[in-house]
Amino acid sequence: MLLRVPLAYATAGDAADGLLNGLSIESLQRWTLVYLGLSALAFIVVWLVGYLRRPG
Repeated sequence: MLLRVPLAYATAGDAADGLLNGLSIESLQRWTLVYLGLSALAFIVVWLVGYLRRPG
C-alpha cells in the first residue's frame, strides 16, 4: 500500500514540524540568508580580484 507523502509545503510552518534538534524555521531562514549573502560577497570579491589582476 502506498503512503501519501506531500511533495510540497503550503507554508513554511508546514516544514517546521520536521526539523531536527529543536530548530525553528525562523532561525533556519535567517542563517540561510546569511550564508547566501556571504557566499555572494565572496563571489564578488573573487571576481573583482581576477578583474584587477588581469594583464592589460
